[in-house]
Amino acid sequence: MRAVAKRRFALAAPAPRRQVEPTIALINIVFLMLIFFLIAGTLATPLPSEMKTAQTEFAPPAAPPDALAIAADGTLYRSGAVTTVGSFVALTDLSKPVRIAVNRDLPARDLIDVVAALRAAGAGHVVMVTERTAGSRSGLSE
Repeated sequence: MRAVAKRRFALAAPAPRRQVEPTIALINIVFLMLIFFLIAGTLATPLPSEMKTAQTEFAPPAAPPDALAIAADGTLYRSGAVTTVGSFVALTDLSKPVRIAVNRDLPARDLIDVVAALRAAGAGHVVMVTERTAGSRSGLSE
């Protein structure tokens, strides 16, 4: 008899599976959200081009009552009364934004001096109230 040689066939070890990174799923979700919002944003119909919105040209602009108004000559006003930076600071909660309404003819140097004095007194956030020009909504803005 012939000696039968036993052959052993060894199966190759399975290739290690690559693990999918979890960031790919997150990127896919963000991409789908981007597409959704791009489509949803275009669904809103714009106003017709011949449509003219209402304007308040004849309403006198008024600054917020707690604003510090600065005249062209540098005079400071609070609620219509002449004031100083020191007395304004004493009557104002400086943890909230300090609003200032400035005359457009006030020199920039004077404005910088007033804002510096407010900051030195502890005002953390100073907001300038401005008037909107033609082409935008009328009134005052910050």
